Amino acid sequence: MSKPQSSAITSLPTSPDEERRARMVKYAAAMGVRMVCIVACFFTPGWWLLVPALGAIALPYFAVIAANTVVNKGGSRVERPGALLPYRTEPFSKDSV
Repeated sequence: MSKPQSSAITSLPTSPDEERRARMVKYAAAMGVRMVCIVACFFTPGWWLLVPALGAIALPYFAVIAANTVVNKGGSRVERPGALLPYRTEPFSKDSV
């Protein structure tokens, strides 16, 4: 009978809350840059206006793509807690009664 493999705490994947928070920070940073591009549109003269305008138009697309990309930085596959393990009882003997 083989012994079940144990997992080290360092090989566990990031928790869903931490992973979600990291994606929200990426999205908020991209939207902050977009707001800077929108404000820059009011102060940029001539054809240079296209640069911040393209940033303000294209950044939401890339922000959503970056926010929806899940990066799994985990180690090996982790078995779920409480998994059923094989158990064999000892045979009943007359001396134990």
